[in-house]
Amino acid sequence: MSIRYVNRKLETASLLTNQKGVVNSFTNSNSFSIKMSSPRVKRYRRDSQKSEDEENNSFVPYVSVKERKKQQLLKLGRIVQLTAEASTVGKSSSENEHEEESTEESWGRKFNISLLDQHTELKKIAEAKKISAVEKQLKEEEKILESVAEKKALMGVAELAKGIQYEDPIKTSWTPPRYILSKPESRHEKIREKLRILTEGENVPPPLRTFREMKLPKAVLAALAKRNIKKPSPIQVQGIPAVLAGRDLIGIAFTGSGKTLVFVLPIIMFSLEQELRLPFIKREGPYGLIICPSRELAKQTHDIIQYYCRHLQEAGMPEIRTVLAIGGIPVNDAIAIIQQGAHIMVATPGRLMDMLDKKLVTLDVCRYLCMDEADRMIDMGFEEDVRTIFSYFKGQRQTLLFSATMPKKIQNFAKSALVKPVTINVGRAGAASMNVTQDVEYVKQEAKVVYLLECLQKTPPPVLIFAEKKQDVDAIHEYLLLKGVEAVAIHGGKDQEERYRSVESFRNQEKDVLVATDVASKGLDFPDVQHVINYDMPDDIENYVHRIGRTGRSGSKGLATTFINKATEQFVLLDLKHLLIEAQQKVPPFLGELCSETEKYADLGDGCSYCGGLGHRITECPKLEAVQSKQASNIGRRDYLSNTAADY
Repeated sequence: MSIRYVNRKLETASLLTNQKGVVNSFTNSNSFSIKMSSPRVKRYRRDSQKSEDEENNSFVPYVSVKERKKQQLLKLGRIVQLTAEASTVGKSSSENEHEEESTEESWGRKFNISLLDQHTELKKIAEAKKISAVEKQLKEEEKILESVAEKKALMGVAELAKGIQYEDPIKTSWTPPRYILSKPESRHEKIREKLRILTEGENVPPPLRTFREMKLPKAVLAALAKRNIKKPSPIQVQGIPAVLAGRDLIGIAFTGSGKTLVFVLPIIMFSLEQELRLPFIKREGPYGLIICPSRELAKQTHDIIQYYCRHLQEAGMPEIRTVLAIGGIPVNDAIAIIQQGAHIMVATPGRLMDMLDKKLVTLDVCRYLCMDEADRMIDMGFEEDVRTIFSYFKGQRQTLLFSATMPKKIQNFAKSALVKPVTINVGRAGAASMNVTQDVEYVKQEAKVVYLLECLQKTPPPVLIFAEKKQDVDAIHEYLLLKGVEAVAIHGGKDQEERYRSVESFRNQEKDVLVATDVASKGLDFPDVQHVINYDMPDDIENYVHRIGRTGRSGSKGLATTFINKATEQFVLLDLKHLLIEAQQKVPPFLGELCSETEKYADLGDGCSYCGGLGHRITECPKLEAVQSKQASNIGRRDYLSNTAADY
């Protein structure tokens, strides 16, 4: 074989390797070997191979219908698998084969477990599911409450800017009697338990069961006896010692329980002490400030303070000067007392803001602040005014907040302004007084006015009639006068002098009926009122509680009649239904038929933590929904009238 022929062959082989992927290897002896790669496969064939592999992998074996039913029943706990393994131990293979043939016998009803045990087991499963649903609901409520919680603390601007935080409450010279202090804590707890007083906070002062133990002057004790107040009510038993000890306080008790005396008596004692140590000079004061949401309530509080101060002065004590600063009366009267040096000031937020702004009064020496019906004040839009008032204080103050209805949202918000507060709760916050019998009647809208005369026959006068709208108040008043009923009316549209005359004539029993809007529902004390008529159901269950609280005060019995019809919102009716159930009152059939989705969570606690309604939870609170929609519509707008929107 010639050399040229061998070379030709080698060239051909190398060409083949390049084209078909053959690997060449040469040895020293000019010999070579060729390795062929696996033949290429078309793309569509490759895909079909892959899908076949996938099908093989995802193959699910067939399970018979009988087997599937068996598995389902097992899951539900309807049947049990009897332990066949235990029975096969020690048996021969032939016997085991026989067992396998009759596998159906290893399944059966729970004949070996009693029906009572089965019921208990199923109940446990149901309870577990229920608890998980409750936990879910509570978590959701906590999230909502956090989102609506006020981000700004209820503190003065200067305090927030400088980061001033008071660690300890104000110290006072008052201490409980020694023999009370020597008694164990268990004794105090027994008294609280007996009087149903719930307290929260650090080092709560001991409860005192008589006014003498509170170390009040003889003149004050005589003044209390004149008003037939012989022993303190539950809120006074725990509240007055806490305030006298200098503690910040949140006081919650039903209407007519004597909350006013809890803040009135200590402020008189503190002012008297200051005057005896160093008399007040011109333009000095006030030492104590009481803020009320309505003019009528401020006037009533001022009169109560003056009553006790007058008795002290008659007993030879120095004069305690009190100022009344409310809209509708001349400012000059207040300025005249401030010029002499004032000890106590009772005011509404609007007039007080105006006087502070014009520097007619200062809070430089003020160390005592009380907000009566605090939650109503914040709800009525005075929250920014209150925060501004706080910024006028020049030092630490003792802060007291009182109301019959205080939802959790307001309590949490209020605590931001207090130093180691004591919370005193007599009954549930927002609960109706047990001394009031509540009648709820279905009356058509057009028949309401005529039916009023029939309702007035239920009890002797005096009677209070509440309506939502001013025009309704005027219409009812006119109708009653035409029918020969001695009636007077008050609402925000009337001037202050007329309002004052109407309230006084009703209080002195010169008139039989007072027709009013919610102006008269908060805090006003009419001791002899036996009957309250709600001409229409208020939009807020808290207003309803305040309204019916005008009767059944100071331990006496009272009656409240409420008209409802199709015009009343369903959520308010649900709240009313649960309030009646709580107060052990008769629930009319048309109310009993109403039910909501959240009723299953009714036993979780004190109802809605935003508005205090018992018929719904915060997740379905219409009041919160209304506030949020209002905020959404006001984004980018500024309400220039907010600061001038004074009290009523």
